[in-house]
Amino acid sequence: MSGTWITTRAWLLMLPLLIVMVAVIGWPLADTVHLSFTDAKLVGTSGSYVGFDNYVRLISGNAFGRTLFTTTFFAVVVVTTEMLLGVLAALLLNQQFYGRTLLRALLILPWALPTVVNATLWRLIYNPEYGALNAALTQLGFLSEYRSWLGEPGTALTALIVADCWKNFPLVAMIALAALQAVPRDVIAASFVDGAGAFARFRFVTLPYLAGPLMVALVLRTIEAFKVFDIIWVMTRGGPANSTRTMSILVYQEAFSFQRAGSGASLALIVTLIITVLAITYGTVVKKVAGSTA
Repeated sequence: MSGTWITTRAWLLMLPLLIVMVAVIGWPLADTVHLSFTDAKLVGTSGSYVGFDNYVRLISGNAFGRTLFTTTFFAVVVVTTEMLLGVLAALLLNQQFYGRTLLRALLILPWALPTVVNATLWRLIYNPEYGALNAALTQLGFLSEYRSWLGEPGTALTALIVADCWKNFPLVAMIALAALQAVPRDVIAASFVDGAGAFARFRFVTLPYLAGPLMVALVLRTIEAFKVFDIIWVMTRGGPANSTRTMSILVYQEAFSFQRAGSGASLALIVTLIITVLAITYGTVVKKVAGSTA
């Protein structure tokens, strides 16, 4: 059987999938690109061609710069915290102790909760009138009166970061825990014989096995954190005073709240481009890390 026929047959087998991808992804993407160069409204006229006016207006506006900074800050803090908490939780759950299986099962519950349920739960915790956080801090003497955690620009973003970390760090922990199970026991035993300390064992024995899986977790969480929408929309809707508005919320407001479909499409493509660059960059790093630990 010739190589040409094998290649042709492979493409024929992939043809149904390619057709579905073009229909589901390709056509909407092409339509969004076309829409981004018009001044179309969400309802009514299809709009006229305006070139790059939408992109220039959005990028040069104050809202874009501030929102991009908020999104980047949120993503960096959230991902860093989740990676640290996830690795620490995985190292703990990798030890032998009574009740380990139960703790492993409980760990996945926050991540398994729907995001809307998680956001609603944290809204109740942060409630300025009867929230559990205010009650606990007041009774412990850390606060003299109840605070509106989600109603103050100085605390709203931090409150959202805590809520997002609580939900998503179990994913990193499960990935890290699965990687820890693959570390050969004889290598760990040899490190004990050689007199390596806890930090040396983690740095030179455990970390090389964690590097690849953690890079995958880093890619997934960074992309998800950068395009976060649901948890912030449910808890604060981007407020107060746009202090928690992220890029995805800005896209929603531009396209649906302000009824500017053309500029909303432009902003969505800008966000897509940023996420694509992040994905390619992380993908390159993952290949290098995987190659160095192979």
